[in-house]
Amino acid sequence: MISAADREKAVELIDEAVINGARRFKACEEMGIDVRTYFRWAGKKRSGDIGDNRPGSVHPVPANKLSEEERKQVIDTVNEPRFASKPPCEIVPTLADEGTYIASESTIYRILREEKMQNHRGRSAAPSGKKPTTFVATAPNQVWMWDITYLHGPHKGFFYYLYLFIDLFSRDVVAWDVYEEENAELAAEVVRRACFAQHHLSTEPLVLHSDNGSPMKGATMLETLYRLGITPSNSRPRVSNDNPYAESVFKTLKYRPNYQPKGFASLEEARKWCANFVKWYSYEHHHSGIKFLTPHEVHEGKGEAILARRHEVYEAAKAKHPERWNGRETRDWSMFTEVYLNPENVAPGNAETQEKNPGKQQQHTA
Repeated sequence: MISAADREKAVELIDEAVINGARRFKACEEMGIDVRTYFRWAGKKRSGDIGDNRPGSVHPVPANKLSEEERKQVIDTVNEPRFASKPPCEIVPTLADEGTYIASESTIYRILREEKMQNHRGRSAAPSGKKPTTFVATAPNQVWMWDITYLHGPHKGFFYYLYLFIDLFSRDVVAWDVYEEENAELAAEVVRRACFAQHHLSTEPLVLHSDNGSPMKGATMLETLYRLGITPSNSRPRVSNDNPYAESVFKTLKYRPNYQPKGFASLEEARKWCANFVKWYSYEHHHSGIKFLTPHEVHEGKGEAILARRHEVYEAAKAKHPERWNGRETRDWSMFTEVYLNPENVAPGNAETQEKNPGKQQQHTA
């Protein structure tokens, strides 16, 4: 194999011969190379890349390459039962919370692809990103969203209805219940419970966003919101994605591995299943839209400390193997400060800022 230095020297000698009047192909014959080889080497020399990229050529081992032991550790980790249905983007921050760093997300994805283990981990399709909205929350209990979804009952045509209220900033479930019907009176009861659980005072500003269903706009519900000092907000008519966060939670719910698409045998069974889901979602689920924190961690104000610990883990890993970062900064684990709802009404400058800052970007993956 001809070294990079020898190739560079050959190009210089041929160029010098051509300048002095020699024919390029004759100069190449004297050097024992083809004219096409010369042009390939010359092009790489001008671009600064004088490596040998021919198929089958021998390349030096990159300094940042994982060892076989580290590669095996990655494979063993992603195959652990607790990570069986989680993608690398959730596995990495979970390990960082435990003080462990084994590899970056892209490296884990590459290893899974090379080992033919790269398939969607879970039942749902890969989520698509969407934008933020008109209201902005800078802390929990400033903007809530709610919606109703149906759950299949014991026989065809019979449904139970899940009423779900979530916080925009933290994505925490602030109240929920399952009933055999949907109406404004039941919705008003759940929102009263939400205010009691969150210690909401009627003097504190709070927006409740929903779609345009009859339970959301019923007189009993609106009167209850007025008495509680809550400002109602509704999606635009015939616009289905104006309440994306609530829809996102419902998708997560119905793609859980233990969801029962064939129906629940009773109201009690449906409530028990939903209680377990809410506990998992709020306390265990590392949400991609909030820096892979759990909703309850953000709601209780613990997120910043957790993200700071993750940053320390990444910095320690970089200090141990700086060549693997190639001079780049470690992942941004700074705490987000704003979450928007309905981006079409956000000023262009703000919208651009959100695209660059995932913490401020509206995430719809639950």
